[in-house]
Amino acid sequence: MELLGKGKKVLLGNEAIARGALEADVDVVTTYPGTPSSEIADSISMVARYLKSVGKEVPFYFQYSTNEKVAIEFASASAYVGLRALTCMKHVGMNVASDAFMTYAYVGCRGGHVIVTADDPSCHSSQNEQDNRLYAKFASLPMLEPSNPQEAKDMTIKAFELSEELKLPVILRITTRVAHARGVVELKELNMKKKEGKFEKGGLAVTVPEVARKLHPVLLEKMEKARKISNESEFNFIEGNGAYGIITSGVSYNYVKEAVDDLGIECKIFKIGMSYPLPDEKIADFLKECKKVIVIEELEPFLEEGIKVIAKEKEIDVEIFGKGYGSLKRYYEYNPDIVYSTLAEFFGKEWKKENIEVNVAPRPPVLCPGCPHRATYYAVKQVAPKDTIYPTDIGCYTLGLLPPYETADFLLCMGSSIGTGCGFSYATKQKVISFIGDSTFYHAGLPALINAVHHNHNFVVVILDNSTTAMTGHQPHPGTELDGMGNEALPIDMEKIVRGIGVKHVEVIDPRNLKEAKEAIKRALEYDGLSVVISKAPCILLERKLKKERKLYQVNQEKCKKCKICITKFACPAFYMDENEVKINPALCTGCGVCPQVCPFDAIEVVE
Repeated sequence: MELLGKGKKVLLGNEAIARGALEADVDVVTTYPGTPSSEIADSISMVARYLKSVGKEVPFYFQYSTNEKVAIEFASASAYVGLRALTCMKHVGMNVASDAFMTYAYVGCRGGHVIVTADDPSCHSSQNEQDNRLYAKFASLPMLEPSNPQEAKDMTIKAFELSEELKLPVILRITTRVAHARGVVELKELNMKKKEGKFEKGGLAVTVPEVARKLHPVLLEKMEKARKISNESEFNFIEGNGAYGIITSGVSYNYVKEAVDDLGIECKIFKIGMSYPLPDEKIADFLKECKKVIVIEELEPFLEEGIKVIAKEKEIDVEIFGKGYGSLKRYYEYNPDIVYSTLAEFFGKEWKKENIEVNVAPRPPVLCPGCPHRATYYAVKQVAPKDTIYPTDIGCYTLGLLPPYETADFLLCMGSSIGTGCGFSYATKQKVISFIGDSTFYHAGLPALINAVHHNHNFVVVILDNSTTAMTGHQPHPGTELDGMGNEALPIDMEKIVRGIGVKHVEVIDPRNLKEAKEAIKRALEYDGLSVVISKAPCILLERKLKKERKLYQVNQEKCKKCKICITKFACPAFYMDENEVKINPALCTGCGVCPQVCPFDAIEVVE
């Protein structure tokens, strides 16, 4: 297996972090999957499964936790008793985990604990583009930021050492472009051993107010030590010469380097890899040597504001430019064009963007051919009133937003569809149907459903149970029979949970049977009170893995009336028009068997 090899390998940034954890002899890895972080934990999961398959002991424990808060809590206990732990999540997962790690910073750890946050500038796969560097300052925790896969591996190892030295968890902050970049990474020796922690009583770890008041000054003392470490860190370095300076970090450093070389700019570059606490003394010395400085960083002016404070406190007379200069904005990710044009303006260089026109047809994301969610949405739209409100949630099914389904009206975060469903059902007289996936239901839907039951709210919850965490790569969740290490796990019965918390009207349907699905949804809409419909059918990609043969369908052109309902209303991507004939692409057809139920003229038939 490549991740267990030696020498130089081409790895994703996320895979490099996983390898760094293995080289650091990590003991515990926890996560809730979320792009762009998913491959970190998936790589660890594959290593565990591979070692089991060849009869070797797995020297670490791995878990896909119910949510990010639980992932932090599990790992914090492990690190507190002296084991090394890694917890990874996407940026919005830090919001879920923050309730735990804000106080965890006070308590600290004995073993190293690295918390990876994968930020997503430009919202490639997220509902916002928050800058989690602010969490380092908010929680008073050290933070490292790699710029490439090799640094990602090296910083992961260093983060464990730093965590143990400071007795604090350390944040490793990456972004989408670092997480998914590929680069050559040097793999060193692995020396993984199974270890056991020991809880030592007598520590200040129960944060009642009296204890918390004592721990906060201790935390600040640790961060003062971290500030000194930052000033000596090998990840904070200066290169180049000149009277002008550039300060940068993360993926922006790569764009800066290219621009400086291509534009022939003579300057000094301060690359900050340990970005909290800032290396204030080193920054002050850098500023003193520059006539003017520009800060290149994505999203918030995190470095810029800290640098300006240092300049003010040290009474350094230097112009510092950042957000608002040239093309530098507080939103979206940067790219070479943004950095080239900004630095050309700053240094008085000529640069003209090459306009290469590429005519690419827009291609919005779509549900896979055979996806059971399509059948659910189609059934719902057949029976629900036109003004029905559809709160939705985080998952593949968020694509219900798009025509022709248009079954997504409001979204905040994981689990919000049920909480906002409570609110909409109270505040309006309209019907409300909330959609939530199975993994999301276990993650954050349960508390809101309990709230709905307790307060007698009147609306419909449709749980789209496709037996996996589909959107992020088919990771297991509490409803599956295997865990992330391939061990047998106890699947949590969703229907029993729903009935157990007091929901009276509960139906389980297979959405691929459209007639029964429509009847069940209609009954749920007519019920006076809270009703739950569990729409249960496996992700079609799981089905394809299990089935060697599948039925294929074709359109009988003699029966087809060109009504195009299969295209305009059902919208399966396997359908297409060819010279005024409706056809099915056999390469895309998964044989789910729903489209024959959609056609009013029985024109869709099995290929014999």
